[in-house]
Amino acid sequence: MLEISIISDRLSRRETLDDRIDEAFSAMRSMGFEALIYDYTPTPCRPDGKVEIPTLLKLRNVADDMYDYWCNREYFRIDPVQRLAVRTSVPFFWNYDPDVETRISRFLTDETKPVCDFLREHDMLAGVTVPIHMPRGDYATITGVHYGRRTEFCREATRLLADFSLLAQIFHEAAYELFDEKVLNIAGIRLTERERECLAHSARGLSAKEISRIIDRSVPTVVMHLKSATRKLGAKNRTQAVVRATQYRLLEAFPPYKL
Repeated sequence: MLEISIISDRLSRRETLDDRIDEAFSAMRSMGFEALIYDYTPTPCRPDGKVEIPTLLKLRNVADDMYDYWCNREYFRIDPVQRLAVRTSVPFFWNYDPDVETRISRFLTDETKPVCDFLREHDMLAGVTVPIHMPRGDYATITGVHYGRRTEFCREATRLLADFSLLAQIFHEAAYELFDEKVLNIAGIRLTERERECLAHSARGLSAKEISRIIDRSVPTVVMHLKSATRKLGAKNRTQAVVRATQYRLLEAFPPYKL
């Protein structure tokens, strides 16, 4: 039985993010898991619907090259576990043993074969994943991994699922407290304060002329800020820029302005 109060206290005593991850991994190992994968992104998907690359990916007892493959080579976007996790808030177990049917089986396609090959080559065949979808759209998964073939893993995972899910939730809350601006900022998009302000007013239907009166700048200056923000967001036009900035929660600091 998981001693929640003890785990929570131990996590709170750790002062750094990596120390809290180590503490969570220690608790997971006592449950029989051999590796930990923890990822976080401010939004689960890009505007085009593709799974977003996480702003944080932490690994314990996992092959050193996994970070490069999942983030730099974008295996994260085609990871069957992630494709299921963005669609559910229910913890689930998975297995890459071709003889075992789990909820990720429908995502095992030619497109996702590179991920399957990597995990099978590294013997990372079975695990449990807890998706965490937060109220503001933030998204994280905590995964415990078993190495080797686990034909009976379904029975083991069912027994551990409730405790592992609770541990994952407690750990994520403790980890989230220590996230810095870089982690919380999706895709490294950095708009200036004025660019965000102009976009926020544009999101409320104001014209460049109306915005210029509010911020006491010329209309060409407002247009310049809006064009710069549109370019940084990779948007085709101002409307798409507003949609993306809203999705990335870059405009929340600006309350409605009364004309």
